[in-house]
Amino acid sequence: MSNIVKKLNPSEIEQLLQRLQLDTENLPTGMRARAKYEGVTISIYHSQKVMFQGKNAEAVCFKLLGESIVASETTKEAKKKKATSTNTIAYNTHSCIGSDEAGSGDYFGPLTVCASYVSAQHIPVLKELGVDDSKRLTDKKIVELAEQLVTFLPHSLLVLDNPKYNERKQLGWSQVKMKAVLHNVCIKNVLKKVDVNAVDYIVIDQFAKREVYEHYVLGEVPERQKTKYETKGESKSLAIAAASIISRYAFVKHMDQLSKRYRMEILKGASHKVDVTAAKVIEKYGVEVLDGISKSHFSNRNKALALVNSKR
Repeated sequence: MSNIVKKLNPSEIEQLLQRLQLDTENLPTGMRARAKYEGVTISIYHSQKVMFQGKNAEAVCFKLLGESIVASETTKEAKKKKATSTNTIAYNTHSCIGSDEAGSGDYFGPLTVCASYVSAQHIPVLKELGVDDSKRLTDKKIVELAEQLVTFLPHSLLVLDNPKYNERKQLGWSQVKMKAVLHNVCIKNVLKKVDVNAVDYIVIDQFAKREVYEHYVLGEVPERQKTKYETKGESKSLAIAAASIISRYAFVKHMDQLSKRYRMEILKGASHKVDVTAAKVIEKYGVEVLDGISKSHFSNRNKALALVNSKR
């Protein structure tokens, strides 16, 4: 199946919409319309990007838009490409499951973990969409990308909210153990959605060495021989980059909800400004509320209490 993405201007979008019988019911967030045309699924996003999916995607794209498109490489062709060096795997020439997390260094908000499957055929699509290391992207861009990625990438997203996070911490779980368990579950979930034989590698953005990761997971590590651990994995694998964007998206949306609920900006990170925000939450709502929306073992908690006490 071919996948082609094109960025159109507003006029081109309107012309395309007029040529299609549109489905606008029960669409994922971020999608404006969806249509079927000569066996090809056409997804039109609010970002003005249009995805053509199907065996005849290139022909339909050419017919509707009147411009040539370079077809995506097939998985077989991609696998023939060699790694850039003897010590480095060129993950973006293979079909991979990637996993990453967000929120682990933030005092407020949950820990979110995602695993996503990116086939070799999807690599050009992700590049066209602008998928990149989430640390280089604005929150607005992350939301835009994630709302497109979740419509076609097999993925699993888990959110460990603050009460459950703090409960695990009180039971003696380290953050590394929490992440290992969540990563492993996400990967297992994605493997149930795809053909295992079509997965060349499982790539985890490394937060612990292999032996530590395997020690902490509950149960077995699936497809252990295919599993790799990469530092700065987002820059090496688009599967990890996609997972990072989706997990960051979930974190950002959760933080936005907290800000609306408590009528103040709930800051990301763990800086002194976050201490000040936490102190405001204590003064307005109490320390119990603070603990319900934060990771209570962070030093920010004591610093916020000190700020409150200094005013008394």
